[in-house]
Amino acid sequence: MATKHFALEGVREWTDEFFALFPHRYDYIWAELPRVGAEVNWQTESRHPLGDRLIRQGGYLFGVRFGAETQYCLLDIDAGSPYHPNRDPFAIGRIAAALEPLGLVKYVVCTSSYSGGLHLYFPFPQAHSSWQLAIAVATLLENSGFKIVPGQLETFPNPKPYIAEGTPSLFNAHRLPLQIGSYLLNDDFQPIWSTQQTFVQQWQFAQTRNDLDTKTLKQILKQTKRRLFQVSGKAEKFISDLNAEIELGWTGYGQTNRLLGRITMRSYIFHHVLSRGQPLEGKALVEEIVETAKSLPGYQEFCQHQHEIEHRAAEWARCIESSHYFHYGDQKGKFKAKSEELKSAIDQAPSWNQQQSASARDRIRSAIADLLEKGILPSQATQRFKVLLQYKIGGGSLYRHRDLWHPQFLMNDSLGDLEELKAENNPQNSTSLLPNDGGNHATSNDSSDSTVENSSAIGGNSLIHQNFCPVTADTQAESISQVLIHAEAQREACETATQLAAEGQTQNNAPSQRQIERMQQFLDSDDPILIAEASAWAQHRPGVLELNRVRSSLL
Repeated sequence: MATKHFALEGVREWTDEFFALFPHRYDYIWAELPRVGAEVNWQTESRHPLGDRLIRQGGYLFGVRFGAETQYCLLDIDAGSPYHPNRDPFAIGRIAAALEPLGLVKYVVCTSSYSGGLHLYFPFPQAHSSWQLAIAVATLLENSGFKIVPGQLETFPNPKPYIAEGTPSLFNAHRLPLQIGSYLLNDDFQPIWSTQQTFVQQWQFAQTRNDLDTKTLKQILKQTKRRLFQVSGKAEKFISDLNAEIELGWTGYGQTNRLLGRITMRSYIFHHVLSRGQPLEGKALVEEIVETAKSLPGYQEFCQHQHEIEHRAAEWARCIESSHYFHYGDQKGKFKAKSEELKSAIDQAPSWNQQQSASARDRIRSAIADLLEKGILPSQATQRFKVLLQYKIGGGSLYRHRDLWHPQFLMNDSLGDLEELKAENNPQNSTSLLPNDGGNHATSNDSSDSTVENSSAIGGNSLIHQNFCPVTADTQAESISQVLIHAEAQREACETATQLAAEGQTQNNAPSQRQIERMQQFLDSDDPILIAEASAWAQHRPGVLELNRVRSSLL
């Protein structure tokens, strides 16, 4: 049995001429009735079309969009717009004159709500493409010097400057006329007794006067060069989120900074997409931010920075121009435009391991400089190792960078260099905002005695009088944490020496005389870390080093 599919459609009262004026009911908007003066919280309903009976109930505010074709266009002029009759009594006359070349000469005017904004309806007998009409109307108005921006002047259907994910975006929705707070106006823009029947009569009269010129429409479209942007779903949501915040304007004090930030983002990133102009920068960007801010609801009432709005806008413009944001549609983007330079810089930049190594070396230098400044740098390697542990430097890091602190490497000339650097390397002078907590540094807790004591409390040279001794498991004066760290350093020394020696043996590289002498010095030293390294190295180089003295001394 064949199944028939019917399009879901609201019940229409076809005998009602008023509702028939607005035939497109999909993706309609609705809102709960607000208190007088409160903002309207519009929501979109896409699950089903809007029915006449639902509108008649009057429990909510409703608005409709445009379909592929339309028999009217609408201009929205807010109460605070410079084109409102209260500010410019001739502006609406100039607007109507701008649309005359298209054949639109008569309109029906009513208030949009209690706010005092105006809706001008231009009906015409034959249906035309909504998309073409939107471009033609916007072009004529812009060519006459009018700015089409929210809060000043908006056109319906609106020019759709972009396609989202391959599908043209929805036309903007407008609220239906003669709902609460909406009244017809006479030629002096004064409210008159308004019924749906009166509205239909005025509509039909204007319809007979407006003969939309198809030839002129096509000429305008040919002369208008507009780029149709294709934006991603994320970009469309970004635009919608920005619009939702910006178009409400000021609803209280303390909102200027955030609103200016959102206006700046939309103007800088999407102006050429939304307004079909050029991407904005510099002075043009600042002017757009200021103009948009001044046109928003609540600016005069709640913005407490009106005396410095240009300065604040300039600050935001400089901020976004130096940020990671760029004009949407730019194939390369702000940073990608210099991809080769960036790639080179990235290739030359130190790796994470290199950065951690540099950080550890800086901490060791700072510690040595501090000890030199206080005159308490121990002369023996083991004593020096123990003191450096108290500066929160891990045993593994100390071994890897022993050239900075070990007596075997740190000669007098190096100490002299550190003396010169100790002022700038003093940890108290550090201004870094990022913690250097990577690597193998000792953990700090209440049970650890690795914390450096305050020298002012126990005397500046207190460390000199401590009894330093080689690290062994039997050392009673050393904490368990220090023993473990020291043992870890010895283990790492053995592993590193074994790896280096094995690599050299694999490559059949005989050790140099200088390397042999250095390892022999390690064996002859009293430093268990250096002895561990030399012993591991010697296991892969049998007969090279003299191990007897070491063995006898250890016994």
